[in-house]
Amino acid sequence: QVQLVESGGGLVQAGGSLRLSCAASGLTFSRYAMGWFRQAPGKEREFVARISWSDSSTYYVDSVKGRFTISRDNAKNTVYLQMSSLKPEDTAVYYCAAAPSWATVATSPKYWGQGTQVTVSS
Repeated sequence: QVQLVESGGGLVQAGGSLRLSCAASGLTFSRYAMGWFRQAPGKEREFVARISWSDSSTYYVDSVKGRFTISRDNAKNTVYLQMSSLKPEDTAVYYCAAAPSWATVATSPKYWGQGTQVTVSS
């Protein structure tokens, strides 16, 4: 079965950095667009960033643009989210997701990870 396993979350001070990883198995990783989402306490899950299967296209929501970088290594079946200049409002559970198309990874992913907690202290 398909598994997406996130890691790399933790507690960091404002202004710090973290790199999240998401290891995929059970699917042909190179044929899937990948995305990152987050859910803060009391809020709905929101889309953060996406990357195409070929690594040629990326997209970010405005709130993280210039601070977060999504990348992937198809040889390792892994997608990353490098987060810099972190702010307390970035505190959330971060989820990776997979979809067979660029269009749907941000709106209706087919597969989800279990999430990893990121806490940014002020």
